[in-house]
Amino acid sequence: MRRRQFLTTGTALLAAPLAGCGHPPAVLDMDSATDEDIADEGAMLLRPDSDEYEIVTRASENGTATRQGQYDLFDRTDAVRVNGTFYEVSESRLERSEVTVYEVYVDFDPENTTATVGEIAYADLPAVDRERLEPVITDEGDRYDVSLRYGSAEELGGESVFVPERQYDIIVYEGRRYRIAADSRTAAEATYRYEVTEVASDIETFADRVRDRYLFELTGLSDAERAVVAEAIDETYYEDDEPFRAVVDRLRKHDGFEVTDGYGRWLVEYKGEEYVTYAEW
Repeated sequence: MRRRQFLTTGTALLAAPLAGCGHPPAVLDMDSATDEDIADEGAMLLRPDSDEYEIVTRASENGTATRQGQYDLFDRTDAVRVNGTFYEVSESRLERSEVTVYEVYVDFDPENTTATVGEIAYADLPAVDRERLEPVITDEGDRYDVSLRYGSAEELGGESVFVPERQYDIIVYEGRRYRIAADSRTAAEATYRYEVTEVASDIETFADRVRDRYLFELTGLSDAERAVVAEAIDETYYEDDEPFRAVVDRLRKHDGFEVTDGYGRWLVEYKGEEYVTYAEW
């Protein structure tokens, strides 16, 4: 199946518009959809190393789970996929509080590379620091000074060598020396409670649930509108003309996976075939 840059793969409800990406403001693309594709659109696939995976697994085993956090985990979807099983997730925000959170700043080209607090090799850092710094420290691309959200002392488990007390101000990685600074601020935090309900044990069953909610047939098109759809299926339609706008108007009359003022994604049946359909206008 064709996959283009503006269609997501493996996650649900995460597509973004292509404004500023060098294409016309009008886009219509229709990709033939398998059960797997439809399930991907309807549920977030959770990585085993993610907070979401840990919460859903714990809630499915124990009936409920709680966490302290500064943001919702499932604000974009309430359906998730874990190891081939699909769940609906209930996320309830309970009492609120305030917590001190930390940010760590990495200067990749410091004027002064001499440590005033202490220096440490990246490989010798505690795991909690390596995990947070790895994406930027080991990146071989263009280097820019960055600010990293480090989290609260509770999230760090008291294991960080940078916060709440900075024990080192220089990291050495492959002979290069980077300066580290840290700052703190007060943020709102809440207790969240989670409950999960298994809704499908296989892709086919869940895909049928998604069809029941979102699938609609695109019919009654004019010759010009059918030409737009044919090109959207074969390649991608980019003309902001009257037939294009008429097709988009038809799409917007139906519920979609995600629909905003400027773009949307739907599950469409056309001439007996199913398509994940993306439009931008």
